[in-house]
Amino acid sequence: MTANPHGSSAARIADSRACTLGEGVFWHPLREQLFWFDILGRRLLSRRDGQSLEWSLDERASAAGWIDNDRLLMASETALSIFDLRSGARAPICALEADNPLTRSNDGRADPWGGFWIGTMGLEAQPQAGAIYRYYRGELRRLFADITISNAICFSPDRRFAYFADTHRQQIWRQALDEQDGWPSGEQQPFVDCRAAGLNPDGAVVDAQGRLWNAQWGASRVACYDSNGQFLQALAFPASQISCPALAGPNLSTLFVTSAREGLDNDQLAAEPHAGKLFAVEVSIRGQAEHQVIL
Repeated sequence: MTANPHGSSAARIADSRACTLGEGVFWHPLREQLFWFDILGRRLLSRRDGQSLEWSLDERASAAGWIDNDRLLMASETALSIFDLRSGARAPICALEADNPLTRSNDGRADPWGGFWIGTMGLEAQPQAGAIYRYYRGELRRLFADITISNAICFSPDRRFAYFADTHRQQIWRQALDEQDGWPSGEQQPFVDCRAAGLNPDGAVVDAQGRLWNAQWGASRVACYDSNGQFLQALAFPASQISCPALAGPNLSTLFVTSAREGLDNDQLAAEPHAGKLFAVEVSIRGQAEHQVIL
């Protein structure tokens, strides 16, 4: 089906707390628990057993992967840290552009080898101020430079490819990976070019069949592309600034999607009363379980 921002949608409100900039939603497979971030609100949010949970953070954080039942690897504006869900303590293990006060972390995800990919961007989306890194076995290595808004970091189920986007350039790329250790092999290749359609690729996730689901900022939708980058369908959501999807829930068959209120004026907020909330829609596909980060 084709998304229609003004039409009906099967999406429901999964959490009514409005984020200034919702991002980084993911499902912890051991805890069977959903987590997501309000980057500008400096908080980590969650739901479990119908209860709303929240942790206040001392700086902007945007993405995480699971280490074990009680610990996350969390990306923030200055570091990768171990975050203890029991105590709320955050212990930095690696600096992330800590010497650059003009940038922060953005999109990120664990890879099939236990590594963690994380992108950065300028606080004001300054052109080419960001980069994409991989943390693996104690080493943080820059993979791609001159990124304006890093997004859509995700991995194919056959472990052959990583995907990433620069929202500002309106393109998603596919990167071949070494089968032994998951480092990039060769040059990245164009996967989806959103320029002609005027779309802004934001966060993304790949399902168990290898289809990529991409949140498209400003378009009120998540679009699905096959493993060759061909458009299949789009799902509509009741907010324009859709930012990050996750296939979650016990069967990995609920599409949860974050959104944002950032930059909307009073008239726009009145027209979008659900902006910034977390949405969900049941889908007829299954996701991949999030990979464990191996320190």
